[in-house]
Amino acid sequence: MKDPRFKQANKEALLALGAYAAYFIWWYVCAYGMGSGNPDNYSYVFGLPEWFFYSCIVGYPLITILLWLLVHFKFKHMPLDSDLQGEE
Repeated sequence: MKDPRFKQANKEALLALGAYAAYFIWWYVCAYGMGSGNPDNYSYVFGLPEWFFYSCIVGYPLITILLWLLVHFKFKHMPLDSDLQGEE
């Protein structure tokens, strides 16, 4: 009999990988999309290049909030010990 915790663990792993992929795409588009031009033409936000500000300064808190929401609402608490009594 397959342990039902594996289904939840696989779901949680896919959610975590999806969140990482979304963050990487955000970072890549902001860093290389905005930062690929001539540095003389960069726009600045709070004294930082726009590409850096959006990829690192804005992206990190966004992914942190997204991960907190995922863990809080989608992940489930599961015991990690064996369900089978007497078998080791």
